[in-house]
Amino acid sequence: MCGIAGYLGYQKRTNGQISACLSSMHNRGPNAKGSLYISVNAQTHLHLLHTRLSILDLDQRSNQPFEKEHVALVFNGEIYNYIEIRLALEAKGHVFSTQSDTEVLLHAYLEYGKGCVDHFEGMWSFALYDKKEKTLFLSKDRFNEKPLFYFKTSDGLFFGSQTTFLEHLAGRKMEINRAQIFRFLVNGHKSLYKQNQSFFSQVQDLPFATNLLVNPDLSLVFKRYWAPFYKPEITDTQTAIKGIRERLIQSVKLRMRSDVPLSFCLSGGVDSASLASIAAKEFNHHVHTFSIIDSDKRYNESENINATLQDIQCENHSIYLHPQENHLENLKGLVAYHNAPVLTISYYVHSLLLKAISDKGFKISISGTAADEIFTGYYDHFNLHLYEMKDHPEFSSYLQDWRTYPAQYVRHPSFKNPRLYFDDPSKRAHIYLNSAVFSSFLKTDFKEPFTETTYVSSLLRNRMNNELFNEVVPVILHEDDLNAMCYSVENRSPFLDTNLIEYMYRISSDLLIQKGYAKYLLREAMQGILNDKVRLSREKKGFNASINSIVDFESKQDIDFLLSDGPIFDFVEREKIEKLLTERQFENSYKKFIFNFLSTKLFLEHHEQAL
Repeated sequence: MCGIAGYLGYQKRTNGQISACLSSMHNRGPNAKGSLYISVNAQTHLHLLHTRLSILDLDQRSNQPFEKEHVALVFNGEIYNYIEIRLALEAKGHVFSTQSDTEVLLHAYLEYGKGCVDHFEGMWSFALYDKKEKTLFLSKDRFNEKPLFYFKTSDGLFFGSQTTFLEHLAGRKMEINRAQIFRFLVNGHKSLYKQNQSFFSQVQDLPFATNLLVNPDLSLVFKRYWAPFYKPEITDTQTAIKGIRERLIQSVKLRMRSDVPLSFCLSGGVDSASLASIAAKEFNHHVHTFSIIDSDKRYNESENINATLQDIQCENHSIYLHPQENHLENLKGLVAYHNAPVLTISYYVHSLLLKAISDKGFKISISGTAADEIFTGYYDHFNLHLYEMKDHPEFSSYLQDWRTYPAQYVRHPSFKNPRLYFDDPSKRAHIYLNSAVFSSFLKTDFKEPFTETTYVSSLLRNRMNNELFNEVVPVILHEDDLNAMCYSVENRSPFLDTNLIEYMYRISSDLLIQKGYAKYLLREAMQGILNDKVRLSREKKGFNASINSIVDFESKQDIDFLLSDGPIFDFVEREKIEKLLTERQFENSYKKFIFNFLSTKLFLEHHEQAL
């Protein structure tokens, strides 16, 4: 895990710009830093920058930029199957001088060209310059785990792991993307990855599973090298369970490869507890876990967390969330590092977890990201599943299971209707809930109706794919990456495994929810590994917190801070915010809006003062 940045263009970067950029990259790579200049021709210049967080082969021989033969590379991420790829390349005559996955990536390119990414299981963003072809090859992993921001000017192409790096390398402050600010305030975080925009004009994040080739004339060629393909051919439950169990265990095994200490994030849910339990029981690993404990009973998962701790006898470090702590100042610092709004309160809380992990000396955190979107983890998945089962001979049994079990936990009014999608399969009003109300707070009219990408004909699977690739998981991964890098920690996500996900696309949708259980197949696959208290728990609390944990709405100081002068009020009507804050009691969607307002306020103030 590292920081990368670079520039290919007609204006050579100054030493001051290079130095400022490398300094801003320190958190991502505190163990080493380096830069490489290549004169492409008389008019064109290439700069490659890298800071290293040493995870594999800690020796300086693996520092970057890494050069061999006619190739220069800067790489952020991990190629988990690098040992297997290395053995295959050695059989073809390749000779290695390090034990790193970086060198394996470079040799894979020498052997397979741009098709090297088809051989990788991992998370990555990299920039590779081929001196023979005089082309720059950029690539992003299949699931959007590692960011690669870029923007093109008439002078050249800038790219980097964080937008801050682009600003320092370009030597100028980026322009705020007003549409993205409005989008976030009105429609929330699930809207942010639909337009391939960022909070800065003209700055984009390379899409998932995409290669970008930059030619000598600076023309850009994009190519998607992988896409989800749904072919439901597995119709037997036991076959599905066996395949999931094997692939998830193998995924955890690969993601435990490390030359530094690793830890596990542990909540009360089946996802993270499964991963920690696999590590303990399948690989006899001495597990260290980190958990957030919220005093708000709605989000307190102590009971389930304790069940897992007792079962696998691991060492746990609990972080207690107390309202009286100086959360506003902490959030301000985190927003400054993100160089963007923190997108939900969950990711502020998550940052506290990463700080604790770093403070205890761990360099890797393993988390349960994406299990909800792969196995069915949300209450509306039941409604979507019932829609798909409406003509199934066992529909009445599915409906009765829903009424007996999940219906008692559902709080959202829409999801209380088991036939929610029967009359209108396109119903999505709950996703941008109260967006018209939030739009009325703005000084400029902004309306952007909900849209979704069509991946497959299955209503349930298509919704899950939109959550995985467009709405939920990209946001989680982006925030996870920034939070982890803020504290020089690498985050790994075993559920985002190509073999596991491609296998899930082969399983018939009717198997996903059974006996009133979401994630039924995962629960069954973990039988004998995960304790039954967690494995069979039906209530979903989720990793969340209340805004009351960080803002005291009875405190004049906190209210004055929210209403204090700043650029946010170029976007939002102050009087309407003031009126809202006097109400004290808020629906959940309004609490999210207030957090979005607060986070955006802090971002705009940081941007005004930066550089």
